[in-house]
Amino acid sequence: MAEEKKAEGLDIEPIRRLLELMKEHDLVELEMEQEGLAVRLRKAGNEVQMVPAPAVAPPAPVSQAPQAAVPAKGAAEETATIKAPMVGTFYVAPEPGSKPFVEVGDHVTEDTVVCVIEAMKVFNDIRAETSGTIEKVLVKNGQAVEFGQPLFVVRPD
Repeated sequence: MAEEKKAEGLDIEPIRRLLELMKEHDLVELEMEQEGLAVRLRKAGNEVQMVPAPAVAPPAPVSQAPQAAVPAKGAAEETATIKAPMVGTFYVAPEPGSKPFVEVGDHVTEDTVVCVIEAMKVFNDIRAETSGTIEKVLVKNGQAVEFGQPLFVVRPD
């Protein structure tokens, strides 16, 4: 049975799980590298294809810590943007029906949890990493987000 899961020495079961995650979270593309194996999965039309990953230096590992807020483009550096530190599903509250972590007009500090992002059934608290007032929420609850995608606009103190 184990030989059925192997294709030229490659265990395809993790790839099947990645495909299931792509379908579950309606992702268009997913790329990852683990133990020297790089895989990029990309939807083409209504089907999912496996394409070889480019032969470039691997990106820096994604940590569970959120990226520091950076000034929003075209905002004359009067606002900052909190970005997604990982790919996953964005949630505004700790559980369905609960009060959102933050809303427009709320004041946040560097340690304020602003949302959670679920990745592979793990819920990761995302902190503001800046101090200021939430001006805009850029993502809808339950929406799939990409690494580096802007989530919130903050007017710094």
